Formats: sequence, structure tokens, C-alpha cells
Amino acid sequence: KSFHAGRVEIYINGQWGTVCDDYWDYSDAQVVCRQLGYQNYLYYYSSAAFGAGTGPIWLSNLGCGGNERSLLDCSHSGIGIHHCSHSEDASVVCYNVEEGDIILLADEVNIISHSGRVEVLHNNQWGTVCDNLWDHNDAQVACRQLGYTGAQVARYSAYYGQGSGPIWLSNVTCNGSENYLINCSYDNYTANCNHYEDAGVTCSLG
Repeated sequence: KSFHAGRVEIYINGQWGTVCDDYWDYSDAQVVCRQLGYQNYLYYYSSAAFGAGTGPIWLSNLGCGGNERSLLDCSHSGIGIHHCSHSEDASVVCYNVEEGDIILLADEVNIISHSGRVEVLHNNQWGTVCDNLWDHNDAQVACRQLGYTGAQVARYSAYYGQGSGPIWLSNVTCNGSENYLINCSYDNYTANCNHYEDAGVTCSLG
């Protein structure tokens, strides 16, 4: 929907610099994302997951509570004080999403790929889709909702890894023309499903 993923950099003393991943966690990511104007964070990463930066490493040992307005309001080891290299640069994925939005995940990290486990947002919580009746029409709708031209392959049996938390949808039945997965018919009774049945897709890039 509206994701922003990348290495975190902060502007101090007229120069952009990175943030070390020592003690980097969800509370720090939450502050970064809100400072950027996003509602929430989706994931936080360490070890230069989005590439190593250059120049100064401005912050390390961040200790945000999660409600600060800026990273500089959080506790840290001091401007430019660290024992880090750029291989430890911190990253985040921020988002603005709405009820019924979907993402693709593979073992919780593959969120910017055209392939992955389908997860849908309901009641502000991400959950999976059971593969009962999951087919190419359903995959087509999911991929088009994500902005792709369509689906290459519908995946079954937790092909991209098992999710966690709720399983929101089962017996999804799309005719292929719907704009959103939640516009298709489905059951929200999923007690007979397990995460080894999580549905996935490979979307078309062309």
C-alpha cells in the first residue's frame, strides 16, 4: 500500500549519517517511522540489511520508549560516539495501511519481493490466508491489489514459510476480477486451518 523501507540516516551538523544497530529494536523503529510521517513500523533490521552507508555513524545504543517525537529525543551513547562499522547500519520498514490491505512475506523478511506468503490486515493485526480453495484466480486478485499485473503461480502448504498469529481467511473464492482480496467470498471461520496451510503467490513482474 504505502511502504517505506531502507537504511536509517539522520542529519546532524550539516551531514547525513547512519545509526548503529546496537540495541536497535521495535521502539526505535516506531519513533523513526512516526518521525517520517508513517503510522507504524512493520519490521526493523540490523546488519545493513538495506546496504551499508558511508560517512559518519551518528547514533548508537538507542533506547527509545516508542513515544518520542524524534530519534534525538531518545537516549543514546552520544553524537558520533560508537563502536560500530557500517556493516551494523540499522534499517526499518514503515507503512500506512488500511483494513484489508495485504503484504507478501517469506520467513518474515521478504516484504519487498514479488513472491511470498499472503497476509491480510484485519483489526490492526496481520494474519495469514488458509490455502483451502486457494487457486490462480485468488492469486490474481492478490497480485493486482499489490500493484502487479497478475499472478504467475498460486502457492500452497506454506511454500514461503509458516506465518504466526491469526489465520484471517479461508475458502477464498475470487472470480479474478475483484480489486481486493476481501471483495472475494471467503470464510472467516478458520479453526480447521493451520499455518502449514498458509497460502502464497508469485506475482508477474511484466
